[in-house]
Amino acid sequence: MIKVIVTGAAGRMGQRLVAAVAAEQEMKLVGATERPGHPALGKDAGLMAGVGELKVLIQEDLSALLNSTKAEVVIDFTAPPATLKHVEACAKAKVAMVIGTTGFQPEERSRLTELARPIPVLLAPNMSVGVNLMFHLCRIAAEVLGEGFDIEVVEAHHRLKKDAPSGTAVRLGEILAEARGWKFKEVERTHREGMIGERPGREIGMQTVRAGDIVGEHTVLFAGTGERLELIHRATSRDTFARGAVRAGRWVVKQAAGLYSMQDLLGLT
Repeated sequence: MIKVIVTGAAGRMGQRLVAAVAAEQEMKLVGATERPGHPALGKDAGLMAGVGELKVLIQEDLSALLNSTKAEVVIDFTAPPATLKHVEACAKAKVAMVIGTTGFQPEERSRLTELARPIPVLLAPNMSVGVNLMFHLCRIAAEVLGEGFDIEVVEAHHRLKKDAPSGTAVRLGEILAEARGWKFKEVERTHREGMIGERPGREIGMQTVRAGDIVGEHTVLFAGTGERLELIHRATSRDTFARGAVRAGRWVVKQAAGLYSMQDLLGLT
């Protein structure tokens, strides 16, 4: 039985993670955290997630929980500053992590990589198996189609999402640029307005939609002369990501220290 702590347990994604862990026969929820001052502190994580009482109260001190519960893995879908603190605590306690947080700045990503060295960490902007297969297929398509096909990435999420483009869209852009031998930051185009002139050959458009309660949609469009190929992934429930995170948790606890991705888990690297 793998002992699990879920951080951000009262949030939209945190509640789905709690529910997914509770439903997993090979796992046991032993801890749950939220930020200081959160109204859910002291409440039962299972009741918050709508899966019945689990006798796991939401607390704010991850370090204390790591010591008292003998947890084996922490699943973290929070925000970059909080995640960095959680990685530091897990590294000291030698506890594995699954991280689905997005929106890291380059310096934050570098800091995470440094902090994570002593433990196995699976970091992925999207835990969906379908999205990670899409990453793989997009690399193949970009390589095979070549520079005669323009590339556009369009992502859509709910109106409350804070970062844009989404972490998944950014990772798609990075993969597509790598496949073409480009540097993503030099070719990404997140804004078009007015007389922008002819589209350059080396460009990856990154378009963002924020509306309603859209869970997550990503489209990669390859447009050539006389034909177009589109790869689309639509998530209709956060449970998709929660199930992927649970699968990642089962896998990462068996790995040596290092930074891994869902591509590693799925054997797509």
